[in-house]
Amino acid sequence: MGIRITRIRPGDHDSQAPPPPSIAVETGEGEPPQRDRSVLRRPSIYSTIDTAPQLGFYANNTMTGRLQHSRPSLEFLRKTSGEPHQVIGDDGRLSVNWDLPPPPSEDSGKPAGEPVRFGWFMGVTVRVMLNIWGVILFLRLTWITSEAGIILTWVIILMSVVITTITAMSVSAISTNGKVYSGGAYFMISRTLGPEMGGPIGVVFSFANALACALNTVGFAETVRDLLVEYDAQMVDPTNDVRIIGVLTVTALLMISLAGMEWESKAQVVFFVVLLVSFANYFVGTVIPATVEKQATGFFSYRKEIFVSNLLPEWRGPDSGFFQMFSIFFPAATGILSGVNICGDLKDPETAIPKGTLLAIFWTTVSYLAVAITAGGCVIRDASGNLNDSVSFNATEGCVGLGCSYGWDFYACQQNNTCNFGLANDFQVMRMASGFGHLITAGVFAASLSSALGFLVSAPKVFQCLCNDNIYPYIGFFGKGYGKNNEPLRAYVLTFLIAIAFILIANLNVIAPLISNFFLCSYALINFSCFHASITNSPGWRPSYKYYSPWASLFGATISVILMFLFTWWAALITFSIILFLLGYVIYKKPQVNWGSSVQASTYNMALSYSVSLSGVEDHVKNYRPQCLVLTGPPNLRPALVDFVGSFTKNICLMICGDVIMEEENSNAPQHSTDSLIKWLNKRKVRSFYTRFNANSLREGACNLLQSTGLGKMKPNILVMGFKANWRESAPRSLEDYISTINDTFDSNYGVCILRMMDGLDISEELEMEEGENQSSVNPAFDASESGQTWPSDDVDRESENEDEASANQTRTVFQNKQGKKSVDIYWISDDGGLTLLIPYLLTRRKRWHRCKVRVFIMGQQQTMEEDRNEMMSLLKKFRLDIADVIVMTDRNKNPVPKNWKRFEESVAPFRLNQAEHPDVPLHELRRESPWKVSDKDLEALKPKSEKMVCLNEIIRRNSKHAAFVIVSLPVNQSGCPSSLYMAWLDALTCGLHCPALLIRGNQQNVLTFYCQ
Repeated sequence: MGIRITRIRPGDHDSQAPPPPSIAVETGEGEPPQRDRSVLRRPSIYSTIDTAPQLGFYANNTMTGRLQHSRPSLEFLRKTSGEPHQVIGDDGRLSVNWDLPPPPSEDSGKPAGEPVRFGWFMGVTVRVMLNIWGVILFLRLTWITSEAGIILTWVIILMSVVITTITAMSVSAISTNGKVYSGGAYFMISRTLGPEMGGPIGVVFSFANALACALNTVGFAETVRDLLVEYDAQMVDPTNDVRIIGVLTVTALLMISLAGMEWESKAQVVFFVVLLVSFANYFVGTVIPATVEKQATGFFSYRKEIFVSNLLPEWRGPDSGFFQMFSIFFPAATGILSGVNICGDLKDPETAIPKGTLLAIFWTTVSYLAVAITAGGCVIRDASGNLNDSVSFNATEGCVGLGCSYGWDFYACQQNNTCNFGLANDFQVMRMASGFGHLITAGVFAASLSSALGFLVSAPKVFQCLCNDNIYPYIGFFGKGYGKNNEPLRAYVLTFLIAIAFILIANLNVIAPLISNFFLCSYALINFSCFHASITNSPGWRPSYKYYSPWASLFGATISVILMFLFTWWAALITFSIILFLLGYVIYKKPQVNWGSSVQASTYNMALSYSVSLSGVEDHVKNYRPQCLVLTGPPNLRPALVDFVGSFTKNICLMICGDVIMEEENSNAPQHSTDSLIKWLNKRKVRSFYTRFNANSLREGACNLLQSTGLGKMKPNILVMGFKANWRESAPRSLEDYISTINDTFDSNYGVCILRMMDGLDISEELEMEEGENQSSVNPAFDASESGQTWPSDDVDRESENEDEASANQTRTVFQNKQGKKSVDIYWISDDGGLTLLIPYLLTRRKRWHRCKVRVFIMGQQQTMEEDRNEMMSLLKKFRLDIADVIVMTDRNKNPVPKNWKRFEESVAPFRLNQAEHPDVPLHELRRESPWKVSDKDLEALKPKSEKMVCLNEIIRRNSKHAAFVIVSLPVNQSGCPSSLYMAWLDALTCGLHCPALLIRGNQQNVLTFYCQ
């Protein structure tokens, strides 16, 4: 049961404004007894209709069963008689500048001269085929066939082809989505996914190419070593011979590479011809009837029984298995990016890469499948090579094994594991089965050397592009180019040293799995780049190559990652650890590059999607966030205002720096570019947007900014301004404009914050003194004579002498200093919904302020001081705010000190309306001409309120001598109050303080709650 007593003011029933809050006395069964005054409306010292903070404004009637008290609305406090005056500027023109970075110059750093350019066949098809036809084809494919059998070998080949074909289609799509420059796979990934993923994969892919060079060089060295053993010309021992030959070979390849792309291309043509001849020699040899010597080594030409016996796998040894064979074979498929890696040397990369790469994959796949099935149909797994193991066809009774039907008994060597020939034991099966063995040796030389040479060229080209992007420090030295083709000679030497380090391992089966992991990682990222660019639906994603599927690319990326762990899990972990480390570095450093990556497009899509979704969500007090429009002008001219708002909005709230540009400023003073100011904000680590608006006045600009900025629910709900310290000296209309901006903000139901620094906010004069010239345009709606105390920043960027002025002029403010154990004093005079408490709470969550203790000052009476304090402590405890103390001020009715009152009168004196000078003009006419002036009637009527302002300032100065920050409830300006008098009140409230002061007022709606729903 409740009793409500409502006091209705005369005329309120005719007003459109909501009625004033009721005075209610409530009683309810089961509720603890409370003193009656705790539920009564207690007026603020600012106004009898304004209310002091109390718990009832936050109590939910659905939870407590009591009627909820409501505080007066801003409209009621303002007592507006009509619609608020809002001017929308329609003469300002907005323009959009797509500030895209210029494409890299193809001739930068190159001397005059025509560079060598290649077509799709010589530049891509031949190069890719030569890199795919490597040592694995000649030295390991037949051995893999003996282990896995023909069927699983085909599965391995086709699985590899599926991955490489999907990757090739992804590469084709990326490479046809705009002009491709040098840098190959790194260039494509970095320009698609951004530097965060492009940088790590550039390092890994360059390293993988250097390892592939070492792999093929070791394969060549093994073949030469076998020839030396055959002719009894061994130098030291098998392992060291491989090392010696490998180092000499890679040195010779380096000399060819340093000679230039033209010589390298000629060498590749020779290798290609030799390989075609060796292939023809092999296939012709398989149909020639086997000689006795070949039969002794296990070759019997095409036999049905041999083909059937080699169909299924026969795993030998603990390290043998499907994925082990897969990991050893996969480097044979890693040459598909050879054409991409030299895309800067192609005549038409957009056409050459898709056409040449896919054609090369097709023909090399056919050749791999053909070699596997022909070797499996002609050669048995085990043979001794001993001519004495032949048996007569009439005497095969005790003979065991497949060779018996062909007149050979290899059972003895099989039992003793002494067979040196056959698919399972001889890596030179293709040489043995061919028509002329030395041509196969030449083919091995051509395949291994061409692949090694191709990778030796690819690695420096990719690394050069990475170096020139300046993503990582200390590697720019290797990016310098020489000659008409801009050859990275220093990167060649680096690749050479890395290759030598792995050549010294001298074991092909150890190097191959490492390469497989690095290349699979590269393929995974390439496929993911294509997938990510496709699903973002960016208008800029328009590849001319249409035969790709984003879901196929995602499948290719997933399979690549899975195979990495199935091949060699520890190598996969090492690879990902390296990538994560490099990724973390790039994310930390945030390189200043803009490549229009799909990550940017995805970020836009997510922001748009979430913004639209948020628009359909009803506001809830638990999710309230202060979203601030800060009238900073150029942000670098008022760093303290920027730092203050950034301190409590960073990462959790919206912050927009608004710059109102007066019409007279456009022609008289230079303006900072938007980009330079955004760079300044980023350099200062302030998470904020920046927007500017051309207007005739501050009021017009602020009104339009409040209405137009933001998106959906991401719109400002608080206007933050600097205190107009030069209000006495400024033009009266400028003062009227400033106060009208505050009034319009209240009328639009926004909160208002006004920050006052005792040394001023604007530092433009200091910057002018330091630089010796006029660098800025100051908004006259604030003050042009403010001088802020600044300290040099330790983090000024000295790396570039040509930094933008806005980015270079960094100053340090009090909000960037650690405050220690000082206090943050809150003078909660009027209940505004809790914003007065929320802002300091967010501020003290920051590292620089978290040790400060928060004190809350409220107004009260001497006889009920303890009850007032306990009630407020109970409310703050319900809000779960860490408040150190609550202090009740009981001297609210005392008269101000005479000298302070005299100072107030002197500040108002220049704005007094002297009616005696114009006796014939009616008072209302004078007030219409000069609305900022204060008449004697106004001054007398509002004298009690003025005295309270001066008295409150005395209380603040007495209690907050050692505070780090003072926050005071902002009185709402009622209609009819002259702007100069209201400005004098604001000045009186905050004058004489040694620390920053904030006048704050919410929109009278709850921003704090103690309920969980």
